[in-house]
Amino acid sequence: MSHIDKLMRHEALMTRMAERNGADFALAGQVGLIDPEEVFAATLSCTGCAGVDACEEHLEGGQEGFPAFCRNQETIRRLHEDMSSIGLTET
Repeated sequence: MSHIDKLMRHEALMTRMAERNGADFALAGQVGLIDPEEVFAATLSCTGCAGVDACEEHLEGGQEGFPAFCRNQETIRRLHEDMSSIGLTET
């Protein structure tokens, strides 16, 4: 898998995990809750995770919350809280 393919795969997983947990990286970026560098750093962090298959299974299974190994759960939780505080998502 090329580096670009790996980045794209992890970005897609991270986006799905965020959406599953009430956050939206793109919308949060548009309203200034997160900057592109932080999104890129989160994506790079995700690429270092060894639990890709388990992450995909978690998302495919429709489970709520985060798998214990998720490197971006704090960032996603913060985004959800920040988005909720300004009415962009439900609490």
